[in-house]
Amino acid sequence: MLFAPSRQARIHEMLRTIEAECALTAGYTGIRAIRPEVMAAMAKVPRDEFVPPEIRAHAFVNNALPIGDGQTISQPFIVALMTDLLNPEKDGVILEVGTGSGYQAAVLAELVRQVYSLEIIPELAVQAAGRLHRLGYGNIEVRGADGHRGWQEHAPFDGIIVTAAASHVPPPLTEQLRPGGRLVIPVGLPYMNQELLLIEKDASGQCHTRDVLGVAFVPLTGREGHDEPGEDY
Repeated sequence: MLFAPSRQARIHEMLRTIEAECALTAGYTGIRAIRPEVMAAMAKVPRDEFVPPEIRAHAFVNNALPIGDGQTISQPFIVALMTDLLNPEKDGVILEVGTGSGYQAAVLAELVRQVYSLEIIPELAVQAAGRLHRLGYGNIEVRGADGHRGWQEHAPFDGIIVTAAASHVPPPLTEQLRPGGRLVIPVGLPYMNQELLLIEKDASGQCHTRDVLGVAFVPLTGREGHDEPGEDY
């Protein structure tokens, strides 16, 4: 009789896959190993809690998975890479644009003091907020709103992460980044010709951009600066 691998075994395999993918892409990303603290966060967050019940058996596979409303949870390697690129610190405050299932926010919450997360789809915002509360993440605040304008009330941010592909970098996001902060964002056409960018703001307020890796994200939706005030959950 065959038994399904335990959650711990599946987590271990996920981490091994992240390490292997990191080594394969190091020539593009410049990152040969994900920081140990990021890997520890990836191991701690129960990824299977952030996907629909019918696909939980696949939660730890290194693939993007559907979460409803045409949205996805990013593959574990991309979550780890984007988190590593942010260089999160324990006392940091991070803005996430695109809450989705709440998984990326949960990973960040293991590493920083506070995460603010914006989600344009009301149903996903409500579900993610409830899920994060149930799992005990008290340092994440979710708001249902268009992310193109950021969240001025809590700016400046030590880091900003965008989990959907934008046609360009929204100016409010770079404006809300503190000097020394980092913005990680995929930019390009829907589902194709996208590049993951790392934008660093120096002490003088100048932004410097580096192409990191070709990616494929769902498109960032919204009215690009014409959204109504959001609602907290």
